[in-house]
Amino acid sequence: MARIGMEHRRTVFVRVLEWWSRKKYGEVLDPVKVALHNRRVLASTVLLEGTAARWNKLDPTLRALAGMVASAKVGCSWCMDFGYWEYHHQGIDPAKLRAVPRWRDSDVYTDLERAVMEYAEAMTATPPEVTDEQVERLRRDLNDAELVELTTQVSLENFRSRTNSALGLTSQGFRRYCELRPA
Repeated sequence: MARIGMEHRRTVFVRVLEWWSRKKYGEVLDPVKVALHNRRVLASTVLLEGTAARWNKLDPTLRALAGMVASAKVGCSWCMDFGYWEYHHQGIDPAKLRAVPRWRDSDVYTDLERAVMEYAEAMTATPPEVTDEQVERLRRDLNDAELVELTTQVSLENFRSRTNSALGLTSQGFRRYCELRPA
């Protein structure tokens, strides 16, 4: 249950934002509903998310796995649900997305993917537990631009996950749109 109200006066701004969210995602995102309480936070977040969506140095699968592991470590069910939906629609292997909560025991990941997930988990710990060895392992396969993007992607997912968890946001059911339906 959200810890902050998600209902707003039906101003033109609110109606336009809801229309845009429904057009893009099929429904109004709960984080948008809570951010409407502070328009500057909303504007800054929308700008950041729009910019981050254009980052393109890091392999999309690595980006997805890093974000999902950070969400899982924080325990943000909203982020796990929406992340699964978002990355599924980007063409990321659903088996890899489903295995994230138990990634250490799964055999669907490459060595690099495991190194990325370990790094994301270490970054998400409080305080961060990133080691020189983890970064050196990543540098064998990632250039500087990719490593910076990976690190910032994990930081961004921590921002999302910690905000959504603290405000009590839980799954909106996006994942249900990705699963195969029986004939």
